[in-house]
Amino acid sequence: MAFDITKSREIINIMENYIASIRPEPKIRPKLDIGFDLTDQSVFLCEIRPKWNNPQEIQRHAYAKATFVQSRSVWKIFWLRANLKWYPYDPKPTVKNLNDFLKIVDEDAYGCFKG
Repeated sequence: MAFDITKSREIINIMENYIASIRPEPKIRPKLDIGFDLTDQSVFLCEIRPKWNNPQEIQRHAYAKATFVQSRSVWKIFWLRANLKWYPYDPKPTVKNLNDFLKIVDEDAYGCFKG
């Protein structure tokens, strides 16, 4: 089930402000950029870059995921392992709000999100 309009706008606003603060400078963005995707109850942080063997094709690679659990009003945090499967972020598997998720991704204390 997708978010309602009000919740979607709030999430988009938070994510756009966050992305604006971490994006690389404009001259680098054609080769590497950062964005987000909002799908159903999940928010994905993505790396955006041209495909190595076909630069005209742009790829989005998600590296962090937060899924909202309505019944508990928490965000579950996931990271993408080398086997391309999402795993719970065990040091802190849930947070109360999206800003806390973004702080955890920025800190990346265990090198799970950005290596």
